[in-house]
Amino acid sequence: MPDVVQVEPITTARLLRGPFDYVRPEGAQVGSVLVVPFAGRDVVGVVTGLAERSEHELATPRRVLEHSLPDDLVALAPWMAAEYCSTVARALALMLPPKGARPRSVLHARTLREPGADERLTTRQRELLASLPRAAGKDLGGLRRLEARGLVAIEPAGVRRAPVHATVGARSGREPPVLSADQARALEQVAAAEPGERLLLHGVTGAGKTEVYLRAARRALDAGRGVLVLVPEIALTPQIVSRFRERFGDLVAVLHSALAPGERYDEWQRLRTGRALIAVGPRSAVFAPLERIGLIVVDEEHDASYKHEGDPRYDSRLVAERRAADHGAVLVAGSATPRAESWAGLRRVSMPTRVDGARLPPVEVLDLRGVRGTLHPRAHEALVDARKAIVLLNRRGWSNYLTCASCGRAWECPSCDVTLVLHQARGMLACHHCGHRERVPSRCPGCGSVSVSRHGTGTERLEGELPGPVFRLDGDAARPAEVLAAFERAERGILLGTQLVAKGHDFPDVELGVVVDADQTLRFPDFRAEERTFALVAQLAGRAGRGGSAGRVLVQTAAPDAPAIVHAARHDAEGFLAGELERRRELRYPPFSTLIRIVASSPRPGAAAAAALALREALPGALGPAPLFRLRGRERSQVVVKAADRAAAVAAVGLAVEHVAGDRAHRGVALSVDVDPQ
Repeated sequence: MPDVVQVEPITTARLLRGPFDYVRPEGAQVGSVLVVPFAGRDVVGVVTGLAERSEHELATPRRVLEHSLPDDLVALAPWMAAEYCSTVARALALMLPPKGARPRSVLHARTLREPGADERLTTRQRELLASLPRAAGKDLGGLRRLEARGLVAIEPAGVRRAPVHATVGARSGREPPVLSADQARALEQVAAAEPGERLLLHGVTGAGKTEVYLRAARRALDAGRGVLVLVPEIALTPQIVSRFRERFGDLVAVLHSALAPGERYDEWQRLRTGRALIAVGPRSAVFAPLERIGLIVVDEEHDASYKHEGDPRYDSRLVAERRAADHGAVLVAGSATPRAESWAGLRRVSMPTRVDGARLPPVEVLDLRGVRGTLHPRAHEALVDARKAIVLLNRRGWSNYLTCASCGRAWECPSCDVTLVLHQARGMLACHHCGHRERVPSRCPGCGSVSVSRHGTGTERLEGELPGPVFRLDGDAARPAEVLAAFERAERGILLGTQLVAKGHDFPDVELGVVVDADQTLRFPDFRAEERTFALVAQLAGRAGRGGSAGRVLVQTAAPDAPAIVHAARHDAEGFLAGELERRRELRYPPFSTLIRIVASSPRPGAAAAAALALREALPGALGPAPLFRLRGRERSQVVVKAADRAAAVAAVGLAVEHVAGDRAHRGVALSVDVDPQ
């Protein structure tokens, strides 16, 4: 039997390379989580291998923790480290349950034997015996005395800390619906897919993709396989969880960062031990410790939220593809507005009609040129008449920025080179990058003028201009699930918010959709700007006219002839993607190349630019360095690599980053690598 465990300590150091050898404690296997002495302190580590012997003098781990990682996740970590120019330790850290969380248990008492005729018991003791089995907390002393006489056993029993979710969009008490022809065909194509095959389920909004997911999940469970379901946002989790729990009960576990650590730990353990077989959650749920996965669903696959912003900057869609290949699972990526990469790279399964046979709602484009105010008069009139509506404005807060009308001063974040956003209800200005806050000024600190001007409109300001009850859903909403549930219950009202309101919601009584500033995303210097604009408008348009109610959509824009706006108004994903792929082919953008972005940052003036220049010199053909706005008090500079050979480019960037990070001239400069930046 091997006497050595090879342990990867969970540290953030980029230049530290494990694994390191330790004496093998009893019961330790690949995937075991240990506490080990490392560099003068105790750290958590994961066993990534076993060995018969070691050339080094070995330390002994402090202890073996209760949880462990499955073998496939341990094997996934080196792939992630290589694919995203990160480290194995950082990848493994993403896969572990919450740090410091432990199982929760309470003492329970059970009867061992009935008291003999000659045993003298008090009335209270007889009452205790009659109440068993029960929790032992209320009269532990009395039960301990019965335990000493051999009448009862007191032992710990695990208690599940179950997450509480608002019920949104459930169809409680109803039989599963009869499948439409499109749904039936799609389900059969999913069922006939080869192990590891990747499918794009392209269905118009309202085509009933969720029911296909549910039926495919049932088939996977019947075959003895697990199911992983990814959604782009925590705000969407309650709706799809309600549907899956209604169908599969406690076989469903939920994983997301808004859960309390104990809740997340218990859900993780239910999946790890097989008590739950379906994992549902946003991006990080891709690391759910499921065994023998048979189906992976990536709902709303077009959404940029699937990209992780911390190191490693993984794309959970690609990680899901890797897990599907490792498990021989079928991957189904669903969207009404798929990414160009998915359209070109996955086998398509089409659902071209709505499940109820209704037509997609007509879309009217309202030209904002020459219109004063936030809302076009026709949009305001339509909102007055509509019983239920969804309004999209992709800016939160009251105003975008403040200026002094006398001297021109703009209120900026002291740590970031951006203006502060006014949040009037909280009486503060806030930076949406670092979180800095300060009180709303009454006068200019520079010239003393009281003429402070507010520019732009966010969701908070628009809320006061809309007719009727308003339910606001944006990044400032404390409980998004409760907002959605309240809107669903209401007889009439307006769901107002940022892009969260356009993501996959299924409310059958919404009559009107309004996009307030449809071309906002077109103004970003990003090759995905057209794709994002099309998806945002088309997705919001798809929220109206479901469940048999007549629907209409109004799209306000100052660029009515932009291809993304025109195609979205026609619900024409195929036409848009054909043109988008041709444009990207000509410009050699993904999927016809790979982009890698390297950002150097430092609080020292000039240090980031010097490190970025060294990176550019180590990577012939790279673009840059280019300065970025200061963020959290750190200067930043970036280099971009554009390459046809993905593997070679990733490897070259990894070597260049290690070289610059190890150069004393650039000590203290943080380097982050973003493969496929969003």
